[in-house]
Amino acid sequence: MRNSSVITAQDLKELFSRENLVILDARTGKDAYQSYLEKHIKSARFVDLDKDLAHIGTNAAFDGRHPLPSPKDFVEVLSELGVHENSKVIVYDLANGANAAARCWWMLKAAGIDASVLSGGLQHAEKAGVEMSSGTETFPKAERISLENWKLPTITIDEVEAGLRNKTAAVIDVRDAYRYKGESEPIDLIAGHIPGAENIPFSENLDDEGLFLSPEILHKKYSDFLSGKTADLAIHCGSGVTACHTILAMDYAGLEIPKLYVGSWSEWSRRGKEIAKGLT
Repeated sequence: MRNSSVITAQDLKELFSRENLVILDARTGKDAYQSYLEKHIKSARFVDLDKDLAHIGTNAAFDGRHPLPSPKDFVEVLSELGVHENSKVIVYDLANGANAAARCWWMLKAAGIDASVLSGGLQHAEKAGVEMSSGTETFPKAERISLENWKLPTITIDEVEAGLRNKTAAVIDVRDAYRYKGESEPIDLIAGHIPGAENIPFSENLDDEGLFLSPEILHKKYSDFLSGKTADLAIHCGSGVTACHTILAMDYAGLEIPKLYVGSWSEWSRRGKEIAKGLT
C-alpha cells in the first residue's frame, strides 16, 4: 500500500500487523464517548474534539469555536494517546472524516506524525469486515515528541481580510451552500459568508457512498478552481474543523496544502466584519 493521507478499510486490514500502528476514533456528539464504548474498531483510542483537538476559550470572536491548542498541549495529548514520533496513525469518525477525523489528521501532520484518515469511517470499516470491539482500551503512554510550532500553514482573520482586499488570497468556504448563501445558520449567530470567499462544500470531496473521490478526480476539481489564480489559498468552514476535510482532500490529490483559517466563520461573524449573502 502506498503512503497516503486517505486509506480504505482494506488498507487498514493490511496495516493491523504493524507494531507502530495507532488507531484513533474521533467521533463527535453529545454521547460520543458512550457510543465509542459500545462499538469501535479494535484497539482504537478515543480522541475528544473539544478537549484534545481544541482549546476552547470564553469568546468565539477570538479564534472561533474550536481554536487550536498550543503545540505544547497537543504534545501532552499525543503522549496520553500513546502516539510517538514513529507511529503510523489512522483516524476515523462517523461522518466520512467530517466530524473531527480530518481535523485530527491536520494536527498530527502539523506535528510531524505520519497519519491517514479512513475513507468511509466506522460504517464502511464494519461493512468491510474490520474487527470491532467495545469497552475501554489499554495502551502505554508514549514519550513526548518535540514540537515548538505547527508544521502546516495557518492564516489569521486579519490576513484573510487583507488578502481578499488586496487580491493576494483566494478563500474556499467548505460549508453547505445554504449556510454560505445565508439562507439559514444552524450554529453561529449570523448567516452569510466572507465577501470574496468561494463556496465548494466539503461534501463534494465524497462519492454517493460517502467515500473519498479518487485522487485524480480531486486533483482535477481543485486544479480547475486554482487555474489562473496566483493568490495564496486559504480554507475555512464554521470553526476550523471541516475545513480540514478539504485540506485533506487536496493533499490526497497531490496538491500543495493550503492555509487553514482556524477561526473561520465563527470568528469572522462575531467581529463586526463585512458579511455577504447569496452567491456573491
